[in-house]
Amino acid sequence: MIRVDGATVLVQWAAGGWLFLWVTTRRREVGLGYGWLQRLVFLLLAVGSLVAGFATSPTWTREIATMAFVAVGAATLLVSVRRRRAGVAGQREVVERRTSRVAEMTGIDRDEQRFDKDAAEFPPELDLLTAGLGLVAVLFGSIAAGDPVLLSVFRGLTSALFLGVVTDAMLLGHWYLVQPGLARAPIHELVRWTGILWVPATISMLLPTGMVSVLNGTIDDAYNGLLGWFWVACVVTTIGLVFVTRAALKEREYSAVMAATGLMYLAILTAFGQDLVARILLDT
Repeated sequence: MIRVDGATVLVQWAAGGWLFLWVTTRRREVGLGYGWLQRLVFLLLAVGSLVAGFATSPTWTREIATMAFVAVGAATLLVSVRRRRAGVAGQREVVERRTSRVAEMTGIDRDEQRFDKDAAEFPPELDLLTAGLGLVAVLFGSIAAGDPVLLSVFRGLTSALFLGVVTDAMLLGHWYLVQPGLARAPIHELVRWTGILWVPATISMLLPTGMVSVLNGTIDDAYNGLLGWFWVACVVTTIGLVFVTRAALKEREYSAVMAATGLMYLAILTAFGQDLVARILLDT
């Protein structure tokens, strides 16, 4: 039996989210504020994991790895704040290009956001290091969750990545309101990864003993099979929302990004249903 542990779920969410934060920050296009927001959110989730772990029955390997995750994550956030004067290369180029265009059209020098080109930029590799420590905590938590161990690890890691990327995609959609000149490539990438990771996330819950046992009645969900079919609905709806979001992002209007963000809101709900409902039902 593979047990569901709240502390592991929280560190999964934080580690997966931080990994796909690196996927976005490595592009050097999204403003530093987006990284600050994400890091604060995921640090709080990781701290919540520690509180939940110590409040119940701590798994020391997981808790030690989570503490390292929190410590390095906090240091990463501090480095990002200290190097804020440099901004990011892609954002600087957009601001300079727009300022030049306005000056050419109107003859008026527009006040622009000032960056220090000589200052060192935030190195996105720190986000990758932080995410790696978080995934180590997920690995230890999954091993401690029960047998079969390989299936538990597979579910733990795929859940971390799946929940992390869908959360990042929704939060990045909101950032377009703050940074309207941002290209769509970063959100396209996260939505694409959501669709890719839907496959192993679904397979992991079907492998025996999996959701097939719930659907055929071998495992009683206590609701005459209703929860099993609710899981199926979440699985189908999640991938459907991914396809609809990708279609929305093909539209040229700026409102398409806001529509995509709303769709990813729904995808978060169905993705968590797909993941947590299955894990709770299989923890029997």
